[in-house]
Amino acid sequence: MTASNPIPAVPFALDARQQAARNWFESLRDRICAEFEAIEREAGSDARFDYTAWDREAEGQAPGEGANNQGGGGVRGVMKGKVFEKVGVNISTVGGEFAPGFAQTIHGAADNPAFFATGISLVAHMANPHVPAVHMNTRYLVTTKSWFGGGADLNPPLPHAEDTEHFHGVLKAACDAHDPDYHARFKAWADEYFFIPHRGVHRGVGGIFYDHLECADDAAFDAHFAFTRAVGDAFLNAFPPIVRRRMEDAWSEADYRTMLEWRGRYAEFNLVHDRGTLFGLKTGGNIDAILMSLPPMASWS
Repeated sequence: MTASNPIPAVPFALDARQQAARNWFESLRDRICAEFEAIEREAGSDARFDYTAWDREAEGQAPGEGANNQGGGGVRGVMKGKVFEKVGVNISTVGGEFAPGFAQTIHGAADNPAFFATGISLVAHMANPHVPAVHMNTRYLVTTKSWFGGGADLNPPLPHAEDTEHFHGVLKAACDAHDPDYHARFKAWADEYFFIPHRGVHRGVGGIFYDHLECADDAAFDAHFAFTRAVGDAFLNAFPPIVRRRMEDAWSEADYRTMLEWRGRYAEFNLVHDRGTLFGLKTGGNIDAILMSLPPMASWS
């Protein structure tokens, strides 16, 4: 563990697009972690993020997982404090080849399994049941095609209409500034994606989810990269105000039990249905970073 903010070691050359995306995700990590630590200071806590760097080349893939384990890696940041019971913020930049079977499931990789991926992913589980858990990730992938994807969604054990409206409103403003059709499309996509079929319930109150914003030329890259940066900025405008509004709210033992039950639902979704979990496992990612989304405590009745 280290108190500094390391960056992943990447032993291969990046082109200008890849480097620009990587730089953004790493800078966004720094801003988010600083804001979350500031909230802990406001609550009288000295909790800070601990960072663990991991090396994909060193950890590798299981035999047969990929013919060319080119390498790269990431940094897992975790904080456990008074407000954030457990929050993980991960960055990674990796490249190599997908396993043949998995390549068939990835956009643009069916005929050529080579890939590059860089991104940020975070999940926060909160100490107060009135403060919603949250997920956010944005990423840039390159196969025979290149594209941006990501999103953010709110997961309150005890929903408050004011918080839900604020979260959706900030995301809508970010979407509307880039394309008037984005919010309706990506909100519906989030509602469809963040659903637990075996429970018949949504994981939370939604947000936005988008994928395959293809970068066929520089103009498309610039537009989709600008939107992805807007999503990151919107997250910082949407979530911290909700935390500050709710983190001192009184809660009961019944509220806490409700939170543990909904954390169980969150764990079920991430282990059974989440595509990001599978992607990390199939590309030689760090197990602790992949599973940092799991809550510190949960319950099943």
